[in-house]
Amino acid sequence: MKLSILSVLVGTSLFNQQAIANNELEHITTTASRSEVLADPLPVVVSSISQKQLALIAPTHIEQALKQVAGANLQHGNGQEYLPALRSPVLSGAGACGGLLTAEDGIPLRAAGFCNINELFEAHTEMAERIEVLKGPGSALYGSNAVHGVVNVITPDTTYNHNQLGFDYGSFGYTRYKLGAGRDFGQQGIGINATITRDTGYRDDESVDQEKLSLRHRFDGEKLSVSTGLTYTHLDQQTAGYIEGFESYKDKQIAQSNFDPDAFRKARSLRVWSKLNWTQDEANSFTLTPYIRDQDMTFFKHFLPGTPLEENAQQGVGIQSSWQHKLTGSSLLTVGFDGELTDADFLQYQDSPTQGSAFLVATVPQGKHYDYQVTSTLLAPFVNLDWQLDELLISLGGRYERMRYDYDNHMLAGRTKEDGTACAMGGCRYSRPESGENRFTNFSPKLGLSYQYAENQFIYANASEGYRAPQAAELYQLQREQNVADLKSETAKNLELGLKGQQAQLHYVVSIYAMNKKNTIFRDSDFYYVNDGQTQHRGVELELAYAITPSLSMQLAASHAKHTYSYDQVLSGININGNLIDTAPRNIANLQLLWQANDMTRVGLELHTTSSYFTDPENQHSYQGHSLVNLRAAWQLTANLSVTARINNLTDERYAERADYTTFSGDRYFPGRPRNAMLSASYQF
Repeated sequence: MKLSILSVLVGTSLFNQQAIANNELEHITTTASRSEVLADPLPVVVSSISQKQLALIAPTHIEQALKQVAGANLQHGNGQEYLPALRSPVLSGAGACGGLLTAEDGIPLRAAGFCNINELFEAHTEMAERIEVLKGPGSALYGSNAVHGVVNVITPDTTYNHNQLGFDYGSFGYTRYKLGAGRDFGQQGIGINATITRDTGYRDDESVDQEKLSLRHRFDGEKLSVSTGLTYTHLDQQTAGYIEGFESYKDKQIAQSNFDPDAFRKARSLRVWSKLNWTQDEANSFTLTPYIRDQDMTFFKHFLPGTPLEENAQQGVGIQSSWQHKLTGSSLLTVGFDGELTDADFLQYQDSPTQGSAFLVATVPQGKHYDYQVTSTLLAPFVNLDWQLDELLISLGGRYERMRYDYDNHMLAGRTKEDGTACAMGGCRYSRPESGENRFTNFSPKLGLSYQYAENQFIYANASEGYRAPQAAELYQLQREQNVADLKSETAKNLELGLKGQQAQLHYVVSIYAMNKKNTIFRDSDFYYVNDGQTQHRGVELELAYAITPSLSMQLAASHAKHTYSYDQVLSGININGNLIDTAPRNIANLQLLWQANDMTRVGLELHTTSSYFTDPENQHSYQGHSLVNLRAAWQLTANLSVTARINNLTDERYAERADYTTFSGDRYFPGRPRNAMLSASYQF
């Protein structure tokens, strides 16, 4: 059977074994092309976590859901914080978040130059329709920040008649309330989703108060349809920081302790967008999506000497546009333009004198460290051609992107205290560049091939290039004697080969990738931001869904990867060239057994394992890895009422969500939660 790249099929649920047996495992994606297309024939990999999967997991943090994606490895910090990884080591540092693009409904959560490493807490994942993960820089639709891929949270269209009430009640004071409602008025509809979360936490003096609201309006005309959405989020978090000491996470008392009781994070975000789809005729359609962002955040930087406060804010407008023209057969030409204008403010200050060694007291002054404003402009035209030649799909595209920063320093430039006086012992830690302008231009070509060698089975290959412009933090938050950061864009060349498809009761995706990154940006041993680093990334990924019997199925998401430094850099007397990158497990696997006991009951048993990894670039310290078991069960008690129960960390494993090593602190960890349970109920009417 020949499959069109424009085909739209409905994906199956996690426990629908009959659908598996009936050969209906294909799923659609909007992340790959901004329109609904069948995922398997595309020469890229897009993994999807469905609404029913999310309902069974009821994730208190998005990392619990993304464990089911091969190659993804989010390390949970505390509260809603995390560090991300996708076909990469765990990304850390002021600008490392630029290696992964996060979005809601295809719109980036933050502007390209002002990412935040924890920004996925600004997406309404609690009420998501699905979460899609595009792996690698394979699409011309995404530019700066989509080096290792895209995580896209898709919110549901709530503008049809429905009402939903739900709650989650869990261990350690966790509660979450859910409300959904919608009304259909024919050509128009309105809808709302809202969640309220309260979590007093496992560790001392930690808590999360979070509220999220999503509004939706729909208009369907004869040729014009308009969908408008709003997402508002608010987070008030008391943060528990690292614990220190080799394998201290195994000590129950230490693991529960909080040595930074004053740490907090407060964040607010607002996004408004309107997607206009105009169908001119059968061959031509146009999509225009203007949007507005307004975000601010304040947090206590308990991990820095002097524990300063940071206040950052950004307001901006943007537009996404594309024209799609159907050529002969199933071929499609897409031409588009994306643009953003963002105004951002950054302030870091310290209310009290620094505590610690004489050197820290002398070099980390009380008062303001940074105070600046940056206006950024991003312009990005792109083109993509999907050419269908019988069983062969050729996808060829390219994206040109121009980024400009206008930086205005509101303090005295240089390495001084706020009043201009010098610090003792060689000078102040923080350095501020003169006001100025920075420009970055990049072009990324993409070529993908997909060949249907049997019914519903494909072999694919793609060659692509990704990039990210330096983040504002890397350009303007300097230290020591550095007064200018002469940085270029990071670039990544990616080659990928794989098999995708369905054979009887088996759905599979096998991927092999090789990526070389150049101009990687890092802070060197002199505390300078430089970007002469190079890294290599090699990996094999496997995603399987197999119906063992009509009532029993298995799902597997596994990856084997090797991430290495490929440049000369001496740290602690060791040249790290050829070393494994720290916080990059070689093997990660997630195995689920899913049993449909009867029409009302389904049960899932999950095993997630993470192998050992080095915690420093010198490869002198490591974390042993861990394995976790989770048990879940769901009951459809009536047509309207469902109940779900979960036991996480069933074996009560003592483990670390995140482990690393620094020369100042030694081994340090974010401890994982011991055995915990959650009960959920949902009523739809």
